[in-house]
Amino acid sequence: MNMKKNLTLLLLFYSLFFYSQSIVTTRVNDTVTHWKSKNSIGIDLNEMAFMNWSAGGNSSVSGLLKGNFVRRYSDEKIKWNNELIIRYGVNMQDGLGLRKTDDALQFNSTFGHRKDSLSNWYTSAKLNFNTQFTDGYAYPNTEIAISKPFAPAYFFLGIGTEYVNKDKKIVLYLSPLTSKSTLVLDQRLADQGAFGVVKAVYDSNGNLLLHGRKSKNELGVLVTAMHKKEVMKNVMLENRLSLYSDYINNFGNIDVDWQLQMDLLVNKYVKANIGLHLLYDDDIKAKEQINGEQVIVGPKLQLKQALGVGFVYNFKV
Repeated sequence: MNMKKNLTLLLLFYSLFFYSQSIVTTRVNDTVTHWKSKNSIGIDLNEMAFMNWSAGGNSSVSGLLKGNFVRRYSDEKIKWNNELIIRYGVNMQDGLGLRKTDDALQFNSTFGHRKDSLSNWYTSAKLNFNTQFTDGYAYPNTEIAISKPFAPAYFFLGIGTEYVNKDKKIVLYLSPLTSKSTLVLDQRLADQGAFGVVKAVYDSNGNLLLHGRKSKNELGVLVTAMHKKEVMKNVMLENRLSLYSDYINNFGNIDVDWQLQMDLLVNKYVKANIGLHLLYDDDIKAKEQINGEQVIVGPKLQLKQALGVGFVYNFKV
């Protein structure tokens, strides 16, 4: 457990150091620098109201706050890409109250080295971290959280090779040696065996003998791909795919994380977007309300679709 805490602190220290260092580097030398930065924050708003509407309907309002912060270092042989992604969305409907619609905190870092400036292939190391900001619920049940900050949290750390084609906007990463750590730092969820950790042990009378583990470590193969292209004027399409399979536990059983995002630029500050997010992980067991009780029913394909119009602000530091 101390190792997990140390890894978390190291990640936070690394992020703070890196971002502060990149800012200093840019300000000291504005004319020649290997560092590039990109920052954007935005909010999507959707509203629907009814008054004496004969066909019926519930008034609702929803909002999604999102941010993307990128720091890149590159020279002839070295590249270092770092990306911080945040999203948090809520929805309010008549009679239902406030509900969470999106919640993500993600950090990605890839360091690569190539033998010469002509090659598209890099020897690379990749770090990926994912968790959430607030508790999640299987609505309408708002009494028992089914997820919490750092419950779960995922760390991927591995080495491999990366293919980068700037002209075609394609990045492909292949790693035969990637460690995946799953953290469930809430004891109640850990005792349930949530998100694939070893669950608690009870005797025949239901008395607790041994608490569930708060972490799970795997070693496997990771493949990621990203493609970003302007398919037509002011229409940007971005694909992100991640595939992971553990060597020891059911090798060949693949965890899938696929994100598809289409942005339609109205002007510099206004953007419409369509998003699709598909997940499958057999360690994540779905929960349903059956006869008023929360029941674990097994893994399912997870699908999220979003359509929004909002404001975006891009800036440099």
